[in-house]
Amino acid sequence: MRTDIFARLDREPEPPKIEIPRMSRHRVALFGGTLAFYLVIVHLVLISSWLVALDWKVMLFRPYQQWPSLHAFLDYYVVLGQRGPTAVMIASWLGWRSWRQHTLRPLLTLGAALLLLNASVGGVKHVLGRLGPHYATQIGSAELFAGGDIFPSGHTANAVVTWGILAYLATTPRARRYLSAISATVSLGVGLTTVYIGTHWLSDVLLGWAAGLLVLLALPWTEPLITRTEQLILAGRERWRQRGSRRASISVPVATGGHRPALPFAGASGGAAPGGTEAVPGLMPAGAPARTRPAPHGAHPLRAERSPGAPAGSRRPSHPDRPPRGATTPARPMSGG
Repeated sequence: MRTDIFARLDREPEPPKIEIPRMSRHRVALFGGTLAFYLVIVHLVLISSWLVALDWKVMLFRPYQQWPSLHAFLDYYVVLGQRGPTAVMIASWLGWRSWRQHTLRPLLTLGAALLLLNASVGGVKHVLGRLGPHYATQIGSAELFAGGDIFPSGHTANAVVTWGILAYLATTPRARRYLSAISATVSLGVGLTTVYIGTHWLSDVLLGWAAGLLVLLALPWTEPLITRTEQLILAGRERWRQRGSRRASISVPVATGGHRPALPFAGASGGAAPGGTEAVPGLMPAGAPARTRPAPHGAHPLRAERSPGAPAGSRRPSHPDRPPRGATTPARPMSGG
């Protein structure tokens, strides 16, 4: 048995027994509270309340000018909330886990979470159409229904979901606690970074945190569909493998230079030719004598070289107009002058 740290990188012999999260009362209560907070934020922005005034105060404060030394680092840090890079990183990790644990659940859970995120956050973005701080036109306005797409913050919500999915899929309570703290720190930093750079209002970030948390809390409702999808994919793969093995067993290629199978020899009437041989149909013209082939093992008929009573000598027919072989022929007269 291997005891070094690299033994944990080997593939497990069989799928482990992982406890799938259920929609408990505690989770339902958190989901309800987060949804209420989400709706309150939307309402406060719609009525241009004190939250919109706070958005303008933070924007006019211009944090990127107050602390310019942080700008270079935060330009890279905000990538942790961008959809493409984070999805590739998390999908690579979960793909390795799927291979190691003989299950597609990690990848399917990530796919379900991203679908929920796109449907919820993307839909609200396009319905409300809020403009960002760099494109604001009127001080104190909520800038809603103006063709924008920044409310809620997609960077923030994506950071909550993509990094929080690691905590959701953790196999031990200790790992779940550590990963939850890490994902919360990363998503909190990404949201505040977008406010620092000036690409989002503060209320965008608050709604982004709530939107991402709602997706994570709703994931247990998708577990039956994830399980069913995994069963269908694995059953389809098994059918494809069986079909491939069946095709390989049916089609047996003939090696180059190998023996060809013997053709069946039968006469025109389907019987055998006289003398223990069989005639080859379809290879001779009508009326022509059939070619003969020696019978298979066991029967060795004698082939007569000449019919009984035939005279000895050459079998060639005689030609009266030719002189016998060996006789001298008279020289032909030469013509010409």
